[in-house]
Amino acid sequence: MRHLKRTAKLGRTGQHRNAMLANLVCSLIKHKRVITTLAKAKAARSVAEKMVTLGKCGTLHDRRLAAARLHQEDAVKILFNEIAPAQKERRGGYTRIIRLGQRQGDAAQRAILEWVELGTVAGTPAKESASTKKAKPVETKVDSKAESEK
Repeated sequence: MRHLKRTAKLGRTGQHRNAMLANLVCSLIKHKRVITTLAKAKAARSVAEKMVTLGKCGTLHDRRLAAARLHQEDAVKILFNEIAPAQKERRGGYTRIIRLGQRQGDAAQRAILEWVELGTVAGTPAKESASTKKAKPVETKVDSKAESEK
């Protein structure tokens, strides 16, 4: 019985699953967002958030733990130098999952996995809120006849 065993197996062996999730998180770190299946996104989210927690502390031991899990030193540098400092004020929930439609070939549910605080860094501008939008001046048309009569 698998009571209290919450690991999503994803149809892979343990080593294959760990390597796939490490590669997916490294791609998320480098490109700031990835498009994958919903099940893989949910599994990778926990790994990514644990890596950000290590990055926020920032000790040498944490850097070595992250490198041992991710297997890519350049991704660890980006994580510790860019992503973790940007998430310093957050207490969790560093990633978001946006559901997309189904994939054409096998009808798998797709999703976007991206960082929450790095919306403008991802290459797509963040949505402007109502308070940051500047009001455009209203242009009024004036008849040339009405101006000439004045």
